[in-house]
Amino acid sequence: MPNMTQTRDRRTSVDVVFDHLYDEISSLKLLPGDKISEADIAAQFGVSRQPVRDAFSRLENLDLLLIRPQRATEVKRFSSREITKSRFVRAAVESEVLRRAAKECDPIGAAQLDAALTLQAATVAAGDYDKFGAQDYAFHQTLCEIAKAEFAFEVIQQEKARVDRLCVLSLSKENRMTQLLKDHETIAARVKEHDAEGAVAAGMQHLSRLDDTITAISNANEDYFDP
Repeated sequence: MPNMTQTRDRRTSVDVVFDHLYDEISSLKLLPGDKISEADIAAQFGVSRQPVRDAFSRLENLDLLLIRPQRATEVKRFSSREITKSRFVRAAVESEVLRRAAKECDPIGAAQLDAALTLQAATVAAGDYDKFGAQDYAFHQTLCEIAKAEFAFEVIQQEKARVDRLCVLSLSKENRMTQLLKDHETIAARVKEHDAEGAVAAGMQHLSRLDDTITAISNANEDYFDP
């Protein structure tokens, strides 16, 4: 039976390595197709290869790493098929969340949406891409809470993570934060007005903002995508 202290230390090591690599990949400090080495990462963090291997496995499960026997591990390239699948799933879940949020929104929920939008407006003014990304997650989580469907955010978060790197590319290369904030304001307005179908329409328009960006990035950076 393993020593509990060792197990706890190992879990901490896995989390530290995972969090670091997740940030490096999602922020595009590590680009699609970049190779990474278990040995190099282990040396960097002063740990054995096992926690690195476990962290790699978690990243593979998130579709962020490609691990192949006897070949270098690399940051996974974008897959057009997986992007389409992910966005389909998210649209279906988010549509139902918005319908329920419009039905359930009360003064407390309305105040939460207003507070979120105030924070986002300040972040847009500051031009802080990273902070806006985190606030975008929080906004959609708030909608799930208002809808009394907190569990739905787990699905939205998982599917959103699959395209986050594209969002980083689009936010950093285009002035898209202002448009996304306007989308959030429209969604919040429809929810507060109890306009379920109006909220869904605004939400689907919001999700569609990435369509042209995906095409543009694919054309400009073919090597970021699977053949």
